[in-house]
Amino acid sequence: MFESLTEKFNSVFRSLSGRGRITEANISDAMRDVRKALLEADVNYNVVKKFCKDVTQAAIGAEVIKSLHPSQVLIKIVSDELTKLMGPVDSRIYFVSPGPTVIMLAGLQGGGKTTTAAKLGKYLFERGKRPLLVANDLRRPAAIDQLVILGRQLNIDVYSEQSKNSVKVAKNSLKHAHKEGHEVVILDTAGRLHIDEEMMAEVANVAKAINPHQIYLVCDAMTGQDAVNSAKEFNERLELDGVILTKLDGDARGGAALSVKAVTGKPIKFVGVGEKLDNLEEFHPDRMASRILGMGDVVTLVEKAQEQFEADEAEKLQKKMAKGTFGFDDFLKQMQAVKKMGGMKDMLKMIPGMGNQLGDLDFDDGDLRRMEGIVHSMTLAERRQPEVVDSSRRRRIAAGAGVQPNDVSGLVKTFKRSRDMMKAVSAGGFGGLKSLFSGGFNMNALSAAVGSGRKIKQRSKRKKVIRRKGKIRRG
Repeated sequence: MFESLTEKFNSVFRSLSGRGRITEANISDAMRDVRKALLEADVNYNVVKKFCKDVTQAAIGAEVIKSLHPSQVLIKIVSDELTKLMGPVDSRIYFVSPGPTVIMLAGLQGGGKTTTAAKLGKYLFERGKRPLLVANDLRRPAAIDQLVILGRQLNIDVYSEQSKNSVKVAKNSLKHAHKEGHEVVILDTAGRLHIDEEMMAEVANVAKAINPHQIYLVCDAMTGQDAVNSAKEFNERLELDGVILTKLDGDARGGAALSVKAVTGKPIKFVGVGEKLDNLEEFHPDRMASRILGMGDVVTLVEKAQEQFEADEAEKLQKKMAKGTFGFDDFLKQMQAVKKMGGMKDMLKMIPGMGNQLGDLDFDDGDLRRMEGIVHSMTLAERRQPEVVDSSRRRRIAAGAGVQPNDVSGLVKTFKRSRDMMKAVSAGGFGGLKSLFSGGFNMNALSAAVGSGRKIKQRSKRKKVIRRKGKIRRG
């Protein structure tokens, strides 16, 4: 997400850093490029106009012109203004006592309300709550079945009726929640392909009948300005408490994320960043601003790492690496954890300075699946001691995994490089694995190491090309 906007922001900052001196005219030129980039990202025109004005005033007021590093100061100002534009942080869900707390989801058809209801249920379930999902989208074919299936996958109760009366279903669901002791009710509602009076009247009647404690609008971020316009209209009729932006992992240009708070005055609570049911993140404006400016998002990366790696497991891993007993089974566990964290490419985007280098990296999550196949085709001895994998073993392993022998060789080499790097991490070169859990992990060092690996890979490719050309000449 935001790749195009990030690239244009970086281009503006690079042009400023190349100047020996920054003037008001330079800042004006930079803001012209920023304005164009934001409008191309489908950000609301009035929002863009105010944003550029605020950045210009702050830049001149902060004496950017007199600074030794004017481009860096300007980046900080732009980051702060983006954070203000999308903030403040408000991802809290306010629970009532006695319960249940009633959360109503509204929005247009196709925006992802039903999936978001399930994701939100999972989010609350993992935090010790007992949610009830209510299938109250009675207009879209198979909407009820979809929510029932998702609830079954998550082991979360779903209330549904074969009825056409959405108010009646909503009221009955609350009675059921009280009876069964559910702490939170998440109500999925009907949408349309566009806003109309019938749709607004229906959701307004449901809201009036059950008086939900919080109403969240679910918006498809890929629709840009349309998402902001619909948010404005819904807010006028329902008095929203917040917005959930979906499909932010797609080709979203960023307009909705940057505009919706400023236009509606309502905070963005959560963002959907994938199709999986755990791809719902709390929204943090400062982290999003950092991602947009290509500065990574270390805090989110560490949080995801903490979800997948237990502190005691990290300690055991360090001991294994220190003793030299780190094997393919351990390596596979790490790769599977990377998959759960969103994949290698998503992880690298969160490392400062890596976002604009991803085009040079050939990380493919499909490679992780091939790795699993190769490792599972190895014997226990081969997994523990990769050094024993000779040419005949490579052929056998390749046949078992359905790959080529050179794929096995490549994995063994990758493993050895990773083991060496992890050994350096264990020794404290990057702050140690355990420091992930105390906030002291040195991401700058890791970023440099990955960048170094990229250069080695490029040199290797160049050597292969030279050798190939040499053979052609000799032939």
